Amino acid sequence: MTLPSWLERGLADLFPNADDDRNQTLAARLAAAQQADRPLRVKLGIDPTASSIHLGHTILYRKLRAFQEAGHTAVVIIGDFTARIGDPAGKSATRPQLSPQDVEENARTYLDQLGPILDFDTPGRLEIQRNSTWLAKLDLTQVIGLLGRATVGQMLAKEDFANRYGRGAPIALHEFLYPLLQGYDSVMVKADVELGGTDQKFNVAMGRDLQRHFGQPPQFGLLMPILTGIDGAQKMSKSLGNTIGLREDPLTTYSKLEKVADAVVDDYITLLTDLDPAAMAKDPRQRQRAMALEVTACLHGRETAQRAQAAAATLVMTPQGRASDVQVPVVHLESIWDWSAPIPAYQLLHGVFKTKAGLKSTSEARRRIQGGALRLDGEKITDPKMTFTKDELAGKVLQLGKKVFCRLVL
Repeated sequence: MTLPSWLERGLADLFPNADDDRNQTLAARLAAAQQADRPLRVKLGIDPTASSIHLGHTILYRKLRAFQEAGHTAVVIIGDFTARIGDPAGKSATRPQLSPQDVEENARTYLDQLGPILDFDTPGRLEIQRNSTWLAKLDLTQVIGLLGRATVGQMLAKEDFANRYGRGAPIALHEFLYPLLQGYDSVMVKADVELGGTDQKFNVAMGRDLQRHFGQPPQFGLLMPILTGIDGAQKMSKSLGNTIGLREDPLTTYSKLEKVADAVVDDYITLLTDLDPAAMAKDPRQRQRAMALEVTACLHGRETAQRAQAAAATLVMTPQGRASDVQVPVVHLESIWDWSAPIPAYQLLHGVFKTKAGLKSTSEARRRIQGGALRLDGEKITDPKMTFTKDELAGKVLQLGKKVFCRLVL
C-alpha cells in the first residue's frame, strides 16, 4: 500500500512507517478512513511568538492545504498557551516568556497571513483551536500526571536540551513542560496526523506517547524539510536576513525569488509550488523565473504576480532588500565576452561600463572593485578575479557605485 504522490512530495520523514505491519502505516489509515467515509484529522500547531510569517513557515501549511483538498480536516492549533512557555527546539537559551496580550495580537496577524494558503471557506475542512481552551484548565494534579509520562533522561536526550546541558547552559524546569503540553494538544483534538518540521520530531513523538496513554490511536508524524534562505546557505530566518515575508509586496517578493541561489531553486519548486520540476525548462534562469512567478501567484494572485514579473525587468533591489523604481538598461552578455571561459569580475565590469561610466581600462575596473563599488544583485563583489559563467549572470543586475545599473540578459 503506497502513499499518494501529493502526500509524498517534499516529505522528509514519516513515522511510524513499518513495512512489516501494513496496519501501522499512514497509507493503511488513509484507506480505512476512506472506507469509513471519515476524514483524517491533521494537526498543525503554530506558536504566535512573532507578528510575521515567512515562506519557510508556508511549507507545512501548503501540505496541510493538500490534505484539505484530499477531503481531510485541517486542525490548526494556535498555541496561545504554549507560546508563553516557548518551544525549546533549535534554541540555545531559554526563550523569554510573552504576555497573553502579545500572543493574541500575533495570533490575529498569523491567521490573516494564512488566508491565501489554507481553505477557510469549505465547510468541515478547517478547525482553528486555541490550546489555552484546555491547557489553562489543567489543575496541578493533571500537570503532575503529564510530567509522570516522561523522564528526565528522555528530556535530556532531546538535542537542544542535551547541547545546553553539556555546556552548562541553564535549562528552566518549565521548558520540560513544552513537549508534554504540545503532545497533550494531540490528545485533545484526536489527531490522526501531526505535521511539523524536521526539528519537531521529539514533540510529535511525545504526542503519540500521550495518545496511547489516554487510549487513542497514536498519530502519525509527517515531517517536512526546513527551508533554506534566499542566500542558499542557512535556514530561512528573520534574524539572518534571508527571508521573504508573507506581508512583503508582490514586486519585492518576486524580485527576491528571482535571484535566490541556484542551489535551492529546485527545493523551492518542490516545497513552495505544485509545478512539476521534470516538465520545466532546463535553463536555470527560466526555472528561477517560473518558480518566482508561481510562488508570488500563490500569495498574491496570478495577475498580480504577472504584473510583478513584468515590472521586475525594469527594477532593482536596494541593499535593504526592497524593490526600487530605478530604471535599468539592458546589456546583452554576448556583446561583452565570447564565453569560451568564465568571465573575471574586472573584465565584466569593464566590458559593461566602459562606455556608460567611463571605465577606460581593466586596471581602473580592478581598483573600483577593490574599493567596494561593484554589486551583483545587491551583493558586493570585492575580488577582481572572481569569475562568473553566463548562466550565473543572466537576469541579474550589475551595479557600479550608487547610481549606475544594468540588467544582464542573454
